[in-house]
Amino acid sequence: MLRRLLTLACALGLVATGAPAAHALAKTEPVGGTFSFSTANGILPTWEAEDIVLVGSAPASVTTTATGTRARVRMPLVARTGTAYAAAGGFRLTNTDTGESVRCSSPTIDTRARVVDCVMADGTNAKIFTITKIRSRSRVTGSSTITTIYRGLELKIDGQDMADLLNDSLDTYSFSPYVRVGVGDLIITEDR
Repeated sequence: MLRRLLTLACALGLVATGAPAAHALAKTEPVGGTFSFSTANGILPTWEAEDIVLVGSAPASVTTTATGTRARVRMPLVARTGTAYAAAGGFRLTNTDTGESVRCSSPTIDTRARVVDCVMADGTNAKIFTITKIRSRSRVTGSSTITTIYRGLELKIDGQDMADLLNDSLDTYSFSPYVRVGVGDLIITEDR
């Protein structure tokens, strides 16, 4: 918490650091593309057994396999600031028995910090996923665009505190920082 406050204070110029804050120099630019991830083996059936469902928030979407063993979340990208890519929409985890839910709105996927950060229902930001591995990265240069493709982003819950928050909020014991939740892809298209 202190680190976030210090970073914010530096960015606002309230604290002198001797060097400009890195994100203060980063320019936000529009991008196209998608961030998507599929739940890992056993995740969706475990959540289902605990009455937890995964729902997309428009323009994001969630599709489930016919067997109900996997779900795929897909969100359009809208902007980039440095190595952080902002998506539109989001997703919600809901306990259908209690009606309680946790919402992840406007996710930001940061390939350098290796996190997926969300705006929560109370307006605060929280790192919901850690990106534990990125299998590959490639770049395709066209006549007017550059497309960067990150494949195989392995996602886990970001630490015990986030797992506890999800478990407490959804009245379950299904969330752990030690289990792979999903694997995703990040495809970014920018003007040259």
